[in-house]
Amino acid sequence: MLKAVLFDMDGVIVDTEPLHKKAYFQMFHEVDIPVTEALFETFTGQSTIEICRQLCEQFHLKTAPETLVAIKRKHFKVLFDTDDGLTLISGVLELIQDYHKNGLTLVLASSASMPNINRIFKRFDLDQYFVAKLSGADLPKSKPHPEIFIKAAEASGHEKSECMVIEDSTNGINAAKAAGIYCVGFDSFHSRNQDYSKADLVISDFKEIYYSNIHSVL
Repeated sequence: MLKAVLFDMDGVIVDTEPLHKKAYFQMFHEVDIPVTEALFETFTGQSTIEICRQLCEQFHLKTAPETLVAIKRKHFKVLFDTDDGLTLISGVLELIQDYHKNGLTLVLASSASMPNINRIFKRFDLDQYFVAKLSGADLPKSKPHPEIFIKAAEASGHEKSECMVIEDSTNGINAAKAAGIYCVGFDSFHSRNQDYSKADLVISDFKEIYYSNIHSVL
């Protein structure tokens, strides 16, 4: 029986992807590297430091990955503070409240940095629903490595067989399945060109996985 839900954040809880994309491309311009849209899409779901390590290797940069991270975060903070269009993904607050009301344990498992996670949770008053928040930026390996979901399941206090992941990216889905956890792929217009074939269930509306519909799936 389902006892815990492990949420991704970007693309599942909040649509920060446009802000992240703007910040990344501002960073690419600042350090003068020609990143294409196709290459950028392959990074979806990975932590900023892992993306920057790949960029340094691929473009033979002398700049340290940590420096690229700092530049990207500088741009993101400005965008976060000035963009009034940032909102929760449609229907996700109702889903979170439905799960919380029905006694499910909720854990965040995001590749975003903890400062960004905390900004989002403070802005939308989400801490009241979650027992723990994990950032992939604090771990040695990024999604698609399964570590973040293994640790998130541990943080929930339940067995992996009693947990469910909600993800919107190829890397996130692969991480969840590598961790041995049931995974729902959220296929929305916010997440383009992602592969949901490994997800146990693919949805386009959160109403499909309300507690009454999903509690006995495991």
